[in-house]
Amino acid sequence: MSFTNTVAATGQLANRNLTLQAGPAHGFPAVSDGGSLPGGLVNHIFTFKTYTTASIGSIQFLYCTLADPVPGNYCTTPTGLSTTGATMGTQNGATFTSIAGSNGQPYLSRVAANINANTQLTFQLIGITNPTPTVATLAYPLTFYVRISTFTSTDASGTPIDSGNVAASTANAINLSGQMPESLVFCTGATISTTGGVPDCTTATAGSVNFNQLFSPTDTATATSQMVASTNAGAGYAITVNGSTLMSGTNQINGIVTAAMGIRGTSQFGLNLKANTIATSTPPVGVEVAPAANGANYRGEASAGFSAVDYFQFNTGDTVADSYNGGGTVLGTDAQLYTVSYIANVVGSQPAGTYTTTLTYICTPTF
Repeated sequence: MSFTNTVAATGQLANRNLTLQAGPAHGFPAVSDGGSLPGGLVNHIFTFKTYTTASIGSIQFLYCTLADPVPGNYCTTPTGLSTTGATMGTQNGATFTSIAGSNGQPYLSRVAANINANTQLTFQLIGITNPTPTVATLAYPLTFYVRISTFTSTDASGTPIDSGNVAASTANAINLSGQMPESLVFCTGATISTTGGVPDCTTATAGSVNFNQLFSPTDTATATSQMVASTNAGAGYAITVNGSTLMSGTNQINGIVTAAMGIRGTSQFGLNLKANTIATSTPPVGVEVAPAANGANYRGEASAGFSAVDYFQFNTGDTVADSYNGGGTVLGTDAQLYTVSYIANVVGSQPAGTYTTTLTYICTPTF
């Protein structure tokens, strides 16, 4: 479409710019087009400062392929541009009540009222279809121009009060893609630290752990190790402990089959994943899982048998932690740090020797 643009001498609008903004969501599934996408359904935001104090009833935005339409020159509407579906968005500096005009020359209208010189104005036009290159050129970028003019009339007719051009350009979209695979991060160690507040498996130390004291029928020996787990598995994960109780040759310290408190002077080996308060351990052993389960992005916690303060248990194959979060909801979970607390109690006749065990923790996600 082409038309002649007749312009008399006017004041020059200052501080002019046109911002191409991502537009309203559309399509299925509903998405927004980037502001500079050729042919995209976007928003155009105009900002400028008045030059003349005047009664203004309308403001026109004249879209052209020419850099500066002048009297006698044709203003050609950029190919693919559509402004007829535009609606008024946010306004600053003045309020206009409606938007009208044919394609490529929309205008805002109101009952004419005074606007002082040097008033900064901003208007958002929602739902404009950006121009597209012609099939013949397919050239990018595609630059187009908009002449902004203020009028006393309410329909952008007559002689402009102030005018000024702005320029904008469409550009090819940059399409980025990436893939998140099925993921499980799991590690164990004597200690594991955090980096930026996130449990970090790269900091895991070796898994050799010693009890805090010699075994004695008059006191409880304790030790700790740590492990970290996270997954995006839709059905979460479960962590099992596998191995034998403490052994020295054929001599052993009995594993606690059913969760129970530690009792000095008995044969007991067990573990839990809690911050304990038992008087048989000085200081008390253990730390709660961190961050704590919240039912959202953190779902892991100690399983039954290992989730009661001061109660310990050990059977090979036991599930010590899972991401059921206590309510049967099983989803992925961000990284959490578990501290495993161990106790050893012995009878007075426990044979002397070095008692050891190798425990393997297995984390199994279900996708």
